[in-house]
Amino acid sequence: MRLMRILVVMSSLALVSAAAVWASGGAALKVEKTKIGKVVANSKGHTLYMFRADKGTTSACYGACAATWPPLLTVGKPVAGAGLKASLLGTTKRKDGKLQVTYKQHPLYTYVPDKKPGQTTGEGSKLFGAGWYALTPTGVVIDRD
Repeated sequence: MRLMRILVVMSSLALVSAAAVWASGGAALKVEKTKIGKVVANSKGHTLYMFRADKGTTSACYGACAATWPPLLTVGKPVAGAGLKASLLGTTKRKDGKLQVTYKQHPLYTYVPDKKPGQTTGEGSKLFGAGWYALTPTGVVIDRD
């Protein structure tokens, strides 16, 4: 009986959390444990990367680049999960007017070949002319080159 109460409470908390994200319209980010350490990830646990070709908060990834490295988009204020700093979250406007999520002023992207939570196959890639790197929860670029 106690286990059932715990599960009901946990389910309720998950629904409240999901409702908060839905109400804000913002993308939810979280910390994911990977083979390269703890990284910033999307709500599904997929590693988020920064691109060295970006200039400040301005994305340099469009067309074929964005097809391989989809930008993390949002329709509202992004939401920082446990272990992330809300003060490091932001957005930047893309050429098409959509909002891309930033962390410590780095536009964020997923990598299509990362199919499972915690994968980091894009780490250190030089596709599209510059390096792609994951970020730690404090916003430090994980650059092992």
